[in-house]
Amino acid sequence: MKAAQLTTYAKDFQLTVTTLPVPEIAADEVLVKVKAAAVNPLDQLIGSGSLRVLYGYARPVTMGNEIAGTVERLGSAVTDFQVGDAVYARLIIAKLGGFAEYVAVPARALAAMPSGLSFDQAVAVPLTGLTAYQALHEKLKLPAGATVFIPGGSGSFGQLAIPLAKAAGLKVIVSGNARSKQACLDLGADRYLDYREEDYWEVLHDVDAVIDTLGAQEIPHELAILKRGGQLLSLKAGPNRLFGQTGGFRWWQRVLVSLAGLKIDRMAQKQGVTYQFLFVRPDGQQLETVTKLVEQLHIVPAVDIQVYGLDDVNAAIQAMRTGKHRGKVILRLD
Repeated sequence: MKAAQLTTYAKDFQLTVTTLPVPEIAADEVLVKVKAAAVNPLDQLIGSGSLRVLYGYARPVTMGNEIAGTVERLGSAVTDFQVGDAVYARLIIAKLGGFAEYVAVPARALAAMPSGLSFDQAVAVPLTGLTAYQALHEKLKLPAGATVFIPGGSGSFGQLAIPLAKAAGLKVIVSGNARSKQACLDLGADRYLDYREEDYWEVLHDVDAVIDTLGAQEIPHELAILKRGGQLLSLKAGPNRLFGQTGGFRWWQRVLVSLAGLKIDRMAQKQGVTYQFLFVRPDGQQLETVTKLVEQLHIVPAVDIQVYGLDDVNAAIQAMRTGKHRGKVILRLD
């Protein structure tokens, strides 16, 4: 089979397309014939070596975190799927492999694809959908009626986070570009701020929680709008001491993570709020819940008009790096 592999960590890393044997599967795994794989900022973090302290890989390693495809073969202990089923997943961080014609996936990470979506559309769901679910239900755990603000929430994350938050009974405020306003309101957002017209830190206050999608440079503004006792959860700003303590890491990794997040932890403590970092994990049962929401609300994830083949994987990664795309960048392997 053809696969795109990382051989050297680098800021502008390049993947090599090579030929490998089709993976063998364990008893609890499913062999998936990949129809589409998504290119994500997470791939940049891995390829650049930014995560190697926590998640190091023996190289060469086949890249790719998010796939949609069909079941090709079942492990002897797998009973929830059948050959030919259309499935999708966020792959486990310790065993990537989505940028390939076939990938072995633990059955616990898989879910049936939403009906009515193509493989290209479906592959845009797992990473953002699971991120939104885990942010709301595992990290923040806000009571009904609480207010959550998502700066930069007009993209693919907000497309799933907004309805999930509304289903939990939360008041949802989003900021983003003007063209996405109506779509976010249609999904249930209670208030939308056009970032070109309003600075959210000047108009919002006493917010219960913020889900940061923008990164470390935005943290001071996000902290400023939280009430005392509020929560800041970041998807981009980086891990901290709490992440190290709860992530199952070795002692030296916990030390390094604590040092890396010390500045933000101190800023949060000064404001009287808590800071957490989320690194999403695969979970097939949670993905089933997300799938039902996608089907009920007829959500069609935004996919960039330019779709790439596996041989063009480096062009796809460059498109993701530059941000010159509208919707998820997709590799089509079928």
